Amino acid sequence: MTKWSKRLLALIVIASLDQAVQAADAEVVLKVHHQLPAHSVTQADLLEPWAKKITQESDGRIQFQFYPSMQLGGTPPQLVDQVRDGVADIIWALPGYNSGRFPLISAFEQPFMSTSAEATSQAMWAFIQKHGQKEFDGMHLLATHVTDGALVHTTDKPIKKMSDFRGKKIRAANRTSTKLISLLGGTPVAMPVPQIPEALSKGVVDGAIVPWDVVPALKLHELVNYHTEMAPGEPALMYTAVIIAMNSATYDKLPADLKKIIDDNSGMTLSRQAGHLFDTQVVETGHALAKKEANEIYVLPKEEQQKWMKVASRLDKDWIEEVEDKGYDNGAALLEDARELIKKYSKP
Repeated sequence: MTKWSKRLLALIVIASLDQAVQAADAEVVLKVHHQLPAHSVTQADLLEPWAKKITQESDGRIQFQFYPSMQLGGTPPQLVDQVRDGVADIIWALPGYNSGRFPLISAFEQPFMSTSAEATSQAMWAFIQKHGQKEFDGMHLLATHVTDGALVHTTDKPIKKMSDFRGKKIRAANRTSTKLISLLGGTPVAMPVPQIPEALSKGVVDGAIVPWDVVPALKLHELVNYHTEMAPGEPALMYTAVIIAMNSATYDKLPADLKKIIDDNSGMTLSRQAGHLFDTQVVETGHALAKKEANEIYVLPKEEQQKWMKVASRLDKDWIEEVEDKGYDNGAALLEDARELIKKYSKP
């Protein structure tokens, strides 16, 4: 074991002991489980500050124990069942990993829906409160948000036009991105985020469609050479929908005053904060890391993006049919409502 490895292990042990000591004095201890490393933006800059605020406002009665990188076991797609079953009290998870199980929230993963993660995150919260609560039976939703807009990261050649996708194996996150990559001419390879580095290093994929937020945690900037962003002021290629959810039984057992503290720090407030974080800090950090590696950041011309958007518009029909097959009435009206809510929350 190297000196660095020993030091890292020691820090992990110390952090675990510190969590245990704090938990011993708490009235409620909530286990938070997610797929990303502890140093990720998601934990360090979103979940931990949120948890700390709740702990302070509850005078230490509520404490949190974090289990990053799937430390409670299972795989990222299983997080939604883990919170329902009580394996975890709180999860940060991507519903899109569970193909077809959360059709309504996937409206916000349709290509080219929005220019803002903050607006989209708020719109998604409002939309789910209005239409989609039954998708989340067994969970108490704390927030819904999207990551920053996805872009195309590639190893040996930049994607500058649609024809550049031909012959390229591109990592896909969910059903929508799988279809999109195929429409653009590439070969989609579905896998969860943690598998991307190995897939890139072994040549299993030539690139990945992911947002900037996973770049630091996965050291993606060291594995690829090119990053293709959408045109300035134009809609993002796509967003990834995320939920922060709590086990319903765990929430229901809380005293009313502790429920209020959690509620006051969650919902639309937390959704907006998350979206803003991903719009700003996350993108800036990604750009800085790419430039540090002397990677090329290519900005797609508006005219070329319009071609991509025209091709991707075919996916609206697929989404409408899917939600109607799941028993929802008038999928077209639901998709239009999602877009109208994004417009509403995009206004200054």
